[in-house]
Amino acid sequence: MALRDLLPGKLGFGTAPLGNMFRDIPEAEARATVDAAWNDGIRYFDNAPFYGAGLAELRMGEALADRPRDEYVISTKVGRLILDEVEDPSTRDLGEKGQVFQHGRPNRIVNDYSADATLRSIDDSLRRLKTDHIEIVWVHDVAQDFYGDEWLSVFDSARRGAFKTLDRLRDEGVIKAWGLGVNRVEPIELLLDLQGPRPDGFLLAGRYTLLDHSRALQRVMPKVVERGLSIVVGGPYSSGALVGGPNFEYAPATPAILQRVSAIKAVAERHGVSMKAAGLQFALAHPAVAAVVPGASRPGRIAEDRAALEQVVPSDFWRELRAGGLVHPEAPLPLEIGMDAR
Repeated sequence: MALRDLLPGKLGFGTAPLGNMFRDIPEAEARATVDAAWNDGIRYFDNAPFYGAGLAELRMGEALADRPRDEYVISTKVGRLILDEVEDPSTRDLGEKGQVFQHGRPNRIVNDYSADATLRSIDDSLRRLKTDHIEIVWVHDVAQDFYGDEWLSVFDSARRGAFKTLDRLRDEGVIKAWGLGVNRVEPIELLLDLQGPRPDGFLLAGRYTLLDHSRALQRVMPKVVERGLSIVVGGPYSSGALVGGPNFEYAPATPAILQRVSAIKAVAERHGVSMKAAGLQFALAHPAVAAVVPGASRPGRIAEDRAALEQVVPSDFWRELRAGGLVHPEAPLPLEIGMDAR
């Protein structure tokens, strides 16, 4: 089954915030957020062991335990094992992501993309998520932002281990789809050029957004469309920068980014368009994109995301963005009035 056909809607739920990303989220608030997503009709939930060292998956498992399993789709990730022994979260080397999950569980995180670790990671996720199957598995973060100059050797380890294992599990019907879950374009380019592994699509976070899309647009999106694959866009608000937050790519936004946000916001205000609507509808306008998965840690965010998806955005808004050089000249824009949110 094609990834696009597997996903139950254009709006999914990214669970990274439920791993206590940037702050210690009370259990009740986390549960209320998942309940709000469910009540809104969201049926695709993207997880990862890395999010809070298993915390996000544990919370998701509890929240979905009484929901009919055939009514929703789960993706999770492999590449990191969560051990029973503990460590100081503040001492973890998370590459460019710094202290993003310092409020998560203290369980030790071990990077391992081997075949055995891939199978073990899936088993551990099944247990935390309280389910007997997972539809989509992404190979997590085989890229420069976590591994620097070593990323190619990590990628090669995944090629020999995780890729082959997931290819087999998909062909055997154990999972329905697999691909990379990354914050960089280059690993996707590399995998698409390999002979052998046949990914079904990719979760690309932060690289096809209003604030940062040129490289993905030119290097990855055409190949994905050509091969009949799909992209799930994570981080459509660029870590919050697009919607007024202080962070871009998990770090304080630079003056150049803040200036770009200000310019887009000025156009949006002239046309009565919310910044969330601009961000979500821009990402979904590309034919490669099957869904967007913004993260949320507060129940009210879900309604905002749905309203953004359904807001009718005037064509003149997109035209003004293009005329002002605020989107790449070749980026597809949703110039038709409104977008089908379902």
